[in-house]
Amino acid sequence: RYFVFREGLYSGLRSLGLTITLIVVPVIVFCIFVASKLMVDFSDTLGLSIVSVAVIFTIYDLILLMLTSGRDPGIVPRNSHPPEPEVLDGTSQTPRLPRVKEVEVNGNIFKVKYCDTCMLYRPPRCSHCSICNNCVERFDHHCPWVGQCIAQRNYRFFFMFVFSTTLLCVYVLAFCCVYIRKIKESEDITIWKAMLKTPASIALIIYTFICMWFVGGLTGFHLYLISTNQTTYENFRYSYDRRSNPHNKGIVDNFKEIFCSAIPPSKNDFRAMVTREAPTPSRSAVGGFVSPNMGRGNDEIEMRRKGVWAMAEHGDDKNGGNDERFHVNDDELGDIRTTTDDDERSGRPNIHPRHSSWEMSPEVVALAARRT
Repeated sequence: RYFVFREGLYSGLRSLGLTITLIVVPVIVFCIFVASKLMVDFSDTLGLSIVSVAVIFTIYDLILLMLTSGRDPGIVPRNSHPPEPEVLDGTSQTPRLPRVKEVEVNGNIFKVKYCDTCMLYRPPRCSHCSICNNCVERFDHHCPWVGQCIAQRNYRFFFMFVFSTTLLCVYVLAFCCVYIRKIKESEDITIWKAMLKTPASIALIIYTFICMWFVGGLTGFHLYLISTNQTTYENFRYSYDRRSNPHNKGIVDNFKEIFCSAIPPSKNDFRAMVTREAPTPSRSAVGGFVSPNMGRGNDEIEMRRKGVWAMAEHGDDKNGGNDERFHVNDDELGDIRTTTDDDERSGRPNIHPRHSSWEMSPEVVALAARRT
């Protein structure tokens, strides 16, 4: 990620650069081949205002794009350890985190899910973005055109960017049509011959017409979402109606919430120095609780065990041999040193049998008794 501004982060510079190009290049073509010619047909003040409005509108559009892409969308800081379990699983004595739990917010009951990646329970209306790999508050969608998640802290600027882009397309398209009409009237020719005299205007009309339907449709869709206080994620995932949507406060209050409410401060300090924590033993291995995704099928567990044994066999050895040191988390056992080559040649069974049982073999027990 690249950091700009005080809290800004630009995670998709390629897509952001493409979006800037798609906005700036057509405006440059418009100013050179259309607006400059209209300055001759109109008065100096009116002709200059056409160019000025196009340039100012483009700068305003780019500022909104930067605010959308460079602002923390509302990333929830992930935990370094899972939260403590509140209840015990009835089927085992090991505490187990519930996959889903209910919380009450403003008198409404919401179900919040546990995120295994961020190791936290997501707040209401929060979702994990698979592209950014972060849990984001009031997640709307991940926009590839701005290279950023659209969520609680940048949704306002995203809507303003889409809406201003729609108006910019309408502006360029309208004055291209005006220029073609001026050519037709000044030379007294048909509309088709006038269009052939300004291919740049035809290209801009086709381009802005296509973009206008895209960003214009997006503007209309988000106007509907704002009026009903929904997100794109909720609209596609859930089927809210006016009665069941607990977030709908009415059209006026919904618009006030988006455009007039204070933007909450970021929960992250992207310029802070990150300290590397010492590795801690897994709580599930030392009598702690179990993650919600633990207790899966035996095939997955067996597959992971095989991976561990494969690492033990083919791991790097600084001395060039196959001698491996296994550290057992028990003060009585200490370090157990095994030589795999001698075991294989002598035909003696390995002290670490490769089967699914986790019971200690007689050799380990005898070795422990000998050390004590």
